[in-house]
Amino acid sequence: MAPWLRGAAALLHDARFDPAERLDILAREGVAVLCMAPTEYRVMAKRSQPRPIPGLRGLVAAGEALDPDTLGAWHEATGLEIRDGYGQTETGQTTGNPVGAPARPGSMGRPLPGMRLWVEDGELVLDPATVPTFFGHYLGEAPPHGTWHTGDHVRQDEDGYLYFEGRSDDVIISAGYRIGPFEVESALVEHPAVAEAAVVAHPDDERGSVVRAVVVLRDGYAAGDDLAREIQDHVKRSTAPYKYPRVVDFAIELPKTATGKIRRAALR
Repeated sequence: MAPWLRGAAALLHDARFDPAERLDILAREGVAVLCMAPTEYRVMAKRSQPRPIPGLRGLVAAGEALDPDTLGAWHEATGLEIRDGYGQTETGQTTGNPVGAPARPGSMGRPLPGMRLWVEDGELVLDPATVPTFFGHYLGEAPPHGTWHTGDHVRQDEDGYLYFEGRSDDVIISAGYRIGPFEVESALVEHPAVAEAAVVAHPDDERGSVVRAVVVLRDGYAAGDDLAREIQDHVKRSTAPYKYPRVVDFAIELPKTATGKIRRAALR
């Protein structure tokens, strides 16, 4: 444990998210480690609101992967790296970017000490016996046994760092290609007009499915066909051409859960 975490107390802010208020609380209460939903980090980065906070020593996120622009904005403003981690309601936290080592941009880190996780056919799986926070059972069902399949698609680099690519049911199959939504969303939010974006599958007679992007624009930009084409061209340049969104819809906001995750099922 880092020395500045020993004896620390937790501060929970149970209120509607307001970026300016959040920053004021951090400064007033002398917060050492900030843990926010990825959406909150993204919103504040897009509004150019991250700023140095006296006493702030760490940034933590979990729930969804963070795009390079958001990571860069916070590092530039605070000098700190956002350390992403991974866990499920059923498992508790199982991975993290360790303090003392540089965080890998876009990575949810490596398995926590003693926990056995691996990638099987692109899906993250784990051994429940090695996870002390693993749940007992679902209400009315028998306790799970054997390997736990998370339903999350990930990739792993040569150093064992894991990168989230999407839920199994979020992966888009288009003309035989498997397209993870996160890479496309990261490319979308790199465009100066885009505040937030989510990617889902859209039915297509020829390809089975195509990529559909739902985009929330930044202030000062107006939705229209010309901007949609500009955004599509931007994604083509940033990723493989087959991954670009053939359908672009504009929205006032994206549907989210209480913890800030995008509700892709609602978009579909």
